[in-house]
Amino acid sequence: MCHYKGFFICLLCLMNVLGQALSTRPDILPPVYCEELAKLQDQIPPFPTHRAIKSIETQLGVPISQIFADISPEPIAAASLGQVYKAHLHSGELVAVKVQRPGMRLSLTLDALLFHMIGGQLKRFAKARKDLLVAVNETVRHMFDEIDYVLEGKNAERFASLYGFDPCDNQNSRQQATAKETVKYKEANCVKVPKIYWDLTRTAVLTMEWVDGIKLTDEISLKKACLKRRELIDQGLYCSLRQLLEVGFFHADPHPGNLVATDNGSLAYFDFGMMGDIPRHYRVGLIQMLVHFVNRDSLGLANDFRSLGFIPEGIDRRLVSDALQASFGDGTRQSQDFQGVMNQLYDVMYEFNFSLPPDYALVIRALGSLEGTAKVLDPDFKVIESAYPFVIGRLLEDPNPDMRKILRELLIRNNGSIRWNRLERLIAAISKQSSKSSGEPPNSEQNSSNPLGWKSFDMRAVVNATEDLLQFILSEKGVRVRVFLLRDIIGAADIFMQDNVVGCSPSEKLEARKTSESEENSLLTRIFNGFRYFREAVKLAPEVWTAMLIRMAAKPEVHNFTFDIISALVMHFSHKLPETSWVCISRFLHKLVKNWSPDDLRNQ
Repeated sequence: MCHYKGFFICLLCLMNVLGQALSTRPDILPPVYCEELAKLQDQIPPFPTHRAIKSIETQLGVPISQIFADISPEPIAAASLGQVYKAHLHSGELVAVKVQRPGMRLSLTLDALLFHMIGGQLKRFAKARKDLLVAVNETVRHMFDEIDYVLEGKNAERFASLYGFDPCDNQNSRQQATAKETVKYKEANCVKVPKIYWDLTRTAVLTMEWVDGIKLTDEISLKKACLKRRELIDQGLYCSLRQLLEVGFFHADPHPGNLVATDNGSLAYFDFGMMGDIPRHYRVGLIQMLVHFVNRDSLGLANDFRSLGFIPEGIDRRLVSDALQASFGDGTRQSQDFQGVMNQLYDVMYEFNFSLPPDYALVIRALGSLEGTAKVLDPDFKVIESAYPFVIGRLLEDPNPDMRKILRELLIRNNGSIRWNRLERLIAAISKQSSKSSGEPPNSEQNSSNPLGWKSFDMRAVVNATEDLLQFILSEKGVRVRVFLLRDIIGAADIFMQDNVVGCSPSEKLEARKTSESEENSLLTRIFNGFRYFREAVKLAPEVWTAMLIRMAAKPEVHNFTFDIISALVMHFSHKLPETSWVCISRFLHKLVKNWSPDDLRNQ
């Protein structure tokens, strides 16, 4: 950049790239550098308005008076790449005019040469990582993308078509939505994206709708507008999760400067120069990594890293798995925020020379920026914990085999045993938050705590996912699961028999009290609670569940497995039934004698 402050920012950006490639904390600079960089960005001087007007006239080819009825004498906002003016069209519409800083293309070209020169020397003499130049090239590419305002306008329109809607046109949007659409319409698509005026947009000039909004950092104005922080966070989180996990086209820099709250409670997005497009393979991989992390499945995580190309060829996945397991510790301090998770993974990533694809590097940036923005509104916000209901909803609603496999991994261990604790929590969440169909609005109780309804589950999707899971368990691939399921059923029946039939003496009650804290007794409790929650879920959509259960009951595999369960229970308890019978008779006689009075005995 031409002026020294711009050059220093460029140099700090280079340091950031090097930090990503060389340090053990690949996504952040030391706090002192971040603070100084923020000061520089806030203090970048605007270029003269007469130069901006000249640039507008040159780009559009007509005098400024023929374009706008009026334009602000000074820029409303200024940044390193350009500045924004407020103007009225002759039709009376209020617009924002973004004008690129003169000479930016030449300046960025010089910056790119500087990046390559320093990066090449570091790779040659300092033995820097092999992917350093890849990171440099990706940074340079995004630099040039950000000064192409035509591309930014196209990005904005694509973003609006996927995630935004005009509240006034809500009904029309409903009527136009069809089942064949790639992205189905949802009421939670309430983010605002400025309209682009293409006849007044060129490579270095972008004219868009003016959107009045409240900065997310302006706590006083948010309160005056009666805007609830939790609802704003939910909107931003829902939109970001759809971008990263459902659609793939995402805003890579959702920091507080690019988001404002409108008076009607919507979020408005700005600055679409830095966007990412993550393929489905990576989106599925991101969901799978989240599930494996929550399950503390280090080998599954290592396999994810290999399949996504993060681990260089020749690295033993077992070594990566062991390092990940060590980073998890004893699991008592499991992180539920994104920065905490990254802190756990940094050392492993650096030790094994991880190489993140450019798209995933942008995903990490977007998630970190999202969490930072949400923490402005709620310091206790944790993106992973808050995202989990959305992830579960995606696993339940998407019939793709990849998603079904991840759902099975969530509920079934590698050895075939059931994760009863997770199954219980999942059924409980479904029974509390589900609606019969995605087209029905949440009830009033849900609406108060979940205004968008995106944490509610579609009951038809839940039933379909349940049927797929049962069919997997009954298939040849589910043999080990059935074996463990039989073992758990027998164990639960054993505990039930002991607690309700045999356990009568003080010593037995003491032993039962000890057993109540054991894994077996907690298993019985989870199964009991699971059935209770399941009954509540069935009540929400009895006709859908009944149809599924009838279909399953007609399958020969169900009959065979039911016979196996009955046979196993009969064989297990056959040698215990005589003992149990005598115990029951003894208990009956003991109570009978205890209830008789001495007079009754004398009369006998």
